[in-house]
Amino acid sequence: MVQQAVMVLVMSLIALLGQGVLQPDPPQVCESCDAWNRPREPFRVFGNTYYVGTEGLSSLLITSDQGHILLDGALAQSAPLIAANIRKLGFKIEDVKFITNSHAHYDHAAGIAALQRASGAVVLASASGAQALASGNASPDDPQAGFGLAANAFAAVKNLRVVKDGEVVRVGPSAIEMHDTAGHTPGSTTWAWRSCVGERCLNIVYADSLTPVAAPGFRYTGDAKTPSRVDRFRKSIATVAALPCDIVITTHPSATNLDAKLERRAGNPASDPLIDPQGCRALAATASKQLDARVAEEQKP
Repeated sequence: MVQQAVMVLVMSLIALLGQGVLQPDPPQVCESCDAWNRPREPFRVFGNTYYVGTEGLSSLLITSDQGHILLDGALAQSAPLIAANIRKLGFKIEDVKFITNSHAHYDHAAGIAALQRASGAVVLASASGAQALASGNASPDDPQAGFGLAANAFAAVKNLRVVKDGEVVRVGPSAIEMHDTAGHTPGSTTWAWRSCVGERCLNIVYADSLTPVAAPGFRYTGDAKTPSRVDRFRKSIATVAALPCDIVITTHPSATNLDAKLERRAGNPASDPLIDPQGCRALAATASKQLDARVAEEQKP
């Protein structure tokens, strides 16, 4: 009887491990972390694309019968919520084949290590982003590096694959394209793909942050020792504006007023406010104004 009980326990543990058990890393501590990490019910964006992130930090799941793609991991303490949301939708974390990263800041990258351990997925990033993910910190040339190593630290990521601008990554019928949108960080990336319902297909864009947020003392306009980053940033904003874009989701959902759109969607199921062919252009226009304001501020005597 004892041997049978032990065997049942062992088999249960094996089964549990086979379900992609997630062991989170130590939580981030920041002024906005609690608000960002409030749970959000997962929902279908369109077709095989789902929102599985938290209230303040986006994470998207692109599904197929040959495996899934997960975009971003949010905070370290967000990883269990993301995994739970994937399960709520009827999918398995261990079926995730790739995890992409928008940019290597703790609020979008810290949960990736735990999600990778649970899934065995390969993590995709730009060359600069991959270096930052492997180090578990913002790169030295990151505009926010000046906040310090301790403030920017997150769990380092293994099994990384560098993806180049314009490269397409496939999992079964799913195909996502990486766009280099350096600016918010040197390794920032925006991802684009198509999701379909029957014969209707829409272009979906997961747009990285386009805000010129920096630590004290950093200058996007450069100085005697460092070149200006303004032209490169403007190019990234123009890239987002030019993308085929029926639905845009941003790394912080508030940047595209996601909550208001979901409210309107729930109140009128016949229409879908998430579908907005001008969404990427509107996002880029706002980003351009923010960058102009930052440049003007830096050029003051």
